[in-house]
Amino acid sequence: MLNSLFSTLIRRSLLLPIAALAAIAGQLAPLSAEDAGRELPFQVALQLGHSKSVTSVAFSPDGRTVLSGSNDRTVKLWDASTGRVLRTFTFWLGDNVSVAFSPDGRTVLAASSIPFIKLWDVADGREIRTFSGHSTSVTSVAFSPDGRTILSGSEDKTVKLWDVASGRELKTFTGHSDKVSSVAFSPDGRTVLSGDQKGTIKLWDIADGREVRTFSGHPQWVTSVAFSPDGRTAVSGSWDKTVKLWDVASGQELRTFAGHSYSGRISVAFSPDGRTVLSGSDDKIRLWDVPSGHELRTFGREPGYFYSVAFSPDGRTVLSGNEHKGENTVKLWDVASGNELKTFTGQHPDRVSTVAFSPDGRTVLSGSSDDTVKLWDAASGRQLRTFTRTLTETFTGYFRGVSSVAFSPDGRAALSGSLDGTIRLWDIESGRKLRTFTGHSHWVTSVAFSPDGRTMASGSWDETVKLWDVASGRELRTFKGRLSIPKTDHVQSVAFSPDGRTVLSAADYSMRLWDVATGRELRTFVESSADLVGPVAFSPDGRAAASTGYRGSVTIWDIETGRKLRQTFWGTRVKSVAFSPDGRILMAGLTDNTVRLWDAESNSVEAVGFSEGRAVMPSIMRELRTLIGHSADVTSVAFSPDGRTVLSASDDGSIRLWDSATGTERARMLYFQPDSNWLAKMLFSQDGFWMTVTPEGFFEASSKKTAQYFSVVRGTAIVPDEVLHRPDLVREKLAGDPDGKARAAATQLNLNNNR
Repeated sequence: MLNSLFSTLIRRSLLLPIAALAAIAGQLAPLSAEDAGRELPFQVALQLGHSKSVTSVAFSPDGRTVLSGSNDRTVKLWDASTGRVLRTFTFWLGDNVSVAFSPDGRTVLAASSIPFIKLWDVADGREIRTFSGHSTSVTSVAFSPDGRTILSGSEDKTVKLWDVASGRELKTFTGHSDKVSSVAFSPDGRTVLSGDQKGTIKLWDIADGREVRTFSGHPQWVTSVAFSPDGRTAVSGSWDKTVKLWDVASGQELRTFAGHSYSGRISVAFSPDGRTVLSGSDDKIRLWDVPSGHELRTFGREPGYFYSVAFSPDGRTVLSGNEHKGENTVKLWDVASGNELKTFTGQHPDRVSTVAFSPDGRTVLSGSSDDTVKLWDAASGRQLRTFTRTLTETFTGYFRGVSSVAFSPDGRAALSGSLDGTIRLWDIESGRKLRTFTGHSHWVTSVAFSPDGRTMASGSWDETVKLWDVASGRELRTFKGRLSIPKTDHVQSVAFSPDGRTVLSAADYSMRLWDVATGRELRTFVESSADLVGPVAFSPDGRAAASTGYRGSVTIWDIETGRKLRQTFWGTRVKSVAFSPDGRILMAGLTDNTVRLWDAESNSVEAVGFSEGRAVMPSIMRELRTLIGHSADVTSVAFSPDGRTVLSASDDGSIRLWDSATGTERARMLYFQPDSNWLAKMLFSQDGFWMTVTPEGFFEASSKKTAQYFSVVRGTAIVPDEVLHRPDLVREKLAGDPDGKARAAATQLNLNNNR
């Protein structure tokens, strides 16, 4: 009844006063007892599943929610009864995430392969604190039974004790001779266990930091340790395929549970009554009887990678973090029968591989792994059109994905290059395919229009760059130089100079400049014999060019002399590069999930380098800002024509728009296929579900049937999505929120940034 009333009010007036909206929404948001007295924000919870291995899982103390950490650098909070995502917490670096709930269930702890530990508030998603002190990767974390301290193990061979309230490091336990891989508190909180990669387990006294004893028996890496509920015994899992039971008081090995068939990570957990032990590994999940050592049951009919296991508080169900046949899920199992009860998977938008702004900045073009090209309105975030292959092309070609898109200079047409080796020309207004260019024998990786729009260039893994006549589709010329070091010449990127007279191409270890009129190679720019060259771009004045290296280098070259002008290093692969319209800023999308902007004109420091055998002194570029928000590789970046907006695409399936001056995110656009079946994707071109959401949570969507793709939550309660369905505020945010309307609405609804 209330929901129906709320929907009617929204339909009648999208501009309902925010205060009134908040009052109505407040009546519709039942809160838990713990959250009832708090001012909690409304937030959009995208129903996105993990995109990489789930490495850690945990039940909340009341068993109502589930926590999962993944190599995709996210931690997700799930509703245990419905399997819906309630909240996503994001790291911007690291993998092998370890997670833990506080004893009262109000906070969550997570660490990854970086020297930091994060503490978040469950109810509002707010980051409370960062614990820093380890010198390298943190591998495992645990809360003390009273929740006042936390424990961390690290590859720096230490175990640290921290004060939760202040974030202060209280104690460091040293004595391991190898990387610490797992830690656990005893039930009384007086001692802790730690296991290392040498196969050693140590027991420590919390009060004085003294090593009490060492448990020896595993010949290989100890991957997991746990205390029994009474604290008298402990269990460990190891790379040696075994699970061992230990007497804590004496350090004596009591029993070995053998049955896992693969060497790898074994996760272990005691049941709440202490009578059984659970172990998950690269083959199956196994349940063991503690008194007899017998295997009672296995979970899962097919082998998979079960990286983490946990018992529910009542001991009736089991949770596992999985990777199986390309799916990265959390599963819930019935202990009595071994049957799978639920899979927490979420939705998985197709990877977005390329984006481009129209010449007037009003629309955005995107290409993705679902083999479609989509047109978006940059002002409203609405999806305008989908360009898809015909039914005949579907059955005669390959379904491989779009690798590159480009607008014509007049904005009336668009090019798309595909991994099936073809290039397509589309009419923007009608969505009709105008022409298909065929001639490449391998993946087309990059396409570009000439400044006058009459010709276009394409690069391919067939080791060629081709020049085409746009009007007729005729191939005009093939640029092919000598092979570089030492095997192939896969072309990764192409770009036209602003005057249209030359073309740049990147292939393996070099960037080459070609004369369009003659096809002659004018210059070769060699970065390093040890670094592959990725995407390239011309500066707006055509005097310089930027190249990128797989190992993280970004270099600006002088076109006339071939000399390196400026350079920066970031140690992670660069997948896209672009100059700002005024040429002052260089931007790149990286595999660390970030977009980075550098000053392309001023210098930071000098560094020795070489160009064509001559020693030179390229300047190290000054970094201006880092844009953080994507949860997977950033595959493509672009500036708006006025330079005020940054566009980025990612393997996480999102397209994001950012304010280039401040680095703040304005909105992200997502698209979900209506059917995950590959044949359905190929045969049917009907639009799926799209949505655009601001960091505050205001959204616009293509359908009212939103439950499959996202929820609006307050605390851990799901509320009607009309609370945040505000297309008017999405438009304001995309315009930069010039009048502060989105900011005012967010303040009234007590919204915080929801990434």
